[in-house]
Amino acid sequence: MAPTARPMRILTRQLAKRPSSCLRGPRQRYLSTTTPRANANVLDSAIPPSPISHMSEVEMMMAESVSKFAQETILPKVREMDEAEKMDPVIVEQLFEQGLMGIEIPEEYGGAGMNFTAGIVGIEELARVDPSVSVLVDVHNTLVNTAILKYGTAESKRKWLPKLATETVGSFCLSEPASGSDAFALRTRAEKTADGYRINGSKMWITNSMEADFFIVFANLDPSKGYKGITAFVVEKNTKGFSISKKEKKLGIRASSTCVVSFDDVDVPKDQLLGEEGQGYKYAIGLLNEGRIGIAAQMTGLALGAWENAAGYVWNDRKQFGQLVGEFQGMQHQMAQAYTEISAARALVYNAARKKEAGENFVRDAAMAKLYSSQVAGRVSGSAIEWMGGMGFVREGIAEKMFRDSKIGAIYEGTSNIQLQTIAKLLQKEYTR
Repeated sequence: MAPTARPMRILTRQLAKRPSSCLRGPRQRYLSTTTPRANANVLDSAIPPSPISHMSEVEMMMAESVSKFAQETILPKVREMDEAEKMDPVIVEQLFEQGLMGIEIPEEYGGAGMNFTAGIVGIEELARVDPSVSVLVDVHNTLVNTAILKYGTAESKRKWLPKLATETVGSFCLSEPASGSDAFALRTRAEKTADGYRINGSKMWITNSMEADFFIVFANLDPSKGYKGITAFVVEKNTKGFSISKKEKKLGIRASSTCVVSFDDVDVPKDQLLGEEGQGYKYAIGLLNEGRIGIAAQMTGLALGAWENAAGYVWNDRKQFGQLVGEFQGMQHQMAQAYTEISAARALVYNAARKKEAGENFVRDAAMAKLYSSQVAGRVSGSAIEWMGGMGFVREGIAEKMFRDSKIGAIYEGTSNIQLQTIAKLLQKEYTR
């Protein structure tokens, strides 16, 4: 049931003009450079492997379209939004109009019907200009939309997906004051009622909470079962007892809202149970594993944006001792090293995305991508300030903002230590005899 009141998104119109044979692959998905594993036996011998960084036509169009949109529409408002610590509602509206809030949602529900990697491309391109906008799109697509696509009933998909694709921002409510890295120590409780469920508790560090009208909330329905009592629910913002009580003032990604969300006898109808009772912990793990690829793409986009901004300055404008700073060998070596690290991080990100699309186990790859890309983003954005000198330190351009924004990559959706632990556990399991 696709909405009729919204204009057709730009990218969808562009794709519609292409021959269908160029856009559709097996299982009626948009073309990806990754072959679904079900077809691998037939096609592996006929199609040689392609470079990880190679993009399909659809993915290239996504990169070009989002880059143009980010440069022309978002860039002029980046500093203003950062200073105000608020997302411009016009930007949010335009994200929907561009089709960036329903990338993987099928066209029958008003989405773009693209593949996962196309979404990663879009997230990366947005982060090259503003990581705050990028994370809004990332959380909405990789956590919220994916949750409904994977675990929603046919009826809930018909009800929610058209809204999420065209007008309603989504938010993912898992973290609590005492439940960060140990996500399953959450204290928010749910109890059964005659008509459904009642939720009490609070959540902290909730991204998109100011802009969102749709929340996926994790609460423990049976504390006696520990984390196996955790259950997922859909809660709308206008529900009685639901409130946003505090907006955090942050070091970076300041235009992205991060708030405390509270539940005081919030009644949820039976049909707003997401999936099955007691399966919320499994859903959260699976969604966060995919979400980490999105955060990794945010960090590679940030690093690339910081590098390009500095490169443009030192190779064209900044002079010392009668020559451009970028012509000094010491500077060139630093820039070459930084770009090499960015390229390596991007390879990890795209490899994780391709493996996810292929139906392969990508958990370790996602953890490595997020870990390394956040490290690279911090190093490169910090170096970029030094390369630019005083112009990098002032708040006139985006250099210092990118440096501040980079720090969150080592914290949310699993800290760097959690990623290291995940990688180590999986390696130990593989190499233990």
